Amino acid sequence: MHNPEEMTPSRKEILIRLLYTLLCLLVFEIIKLIVQVAVVFQYIFLFITLDYNRPVRNFSNKLATYTYYVIRFLTLNKNVRPFPFNDYPEPLEDSVEQVIFR
Repeated sequence: MHNPEEMTPSRKEILIRLLYTLLCLLVFEIIKLIVQVAVVFQYIFLFITLDYNRPVRNFSNKLATYTYYVIRFLTLNKNVRPFPFNDYPEPLEDSVEQVIFR
């Protein structure tokens, strides 16, 4: 069983976490904008070339993993602060081999 004294944070610790959370919320808003730009670019590229842009696709996959870690930190489900406070995470999953439009 956990010792309640060890689990109870101080107000100072809560405030510090809140400050990191506010910074991560700003990062999250920037991520949303980057995703929107990447999606629009990817579809324009796809429409013109009939193939997706691999570098953008790989970047988006890494960004999806990073976003996952940011959200977990924001929602108090992870204690490790996301990048730039720690290493940038590796993708959780590989991209699918072929994108299917059905």
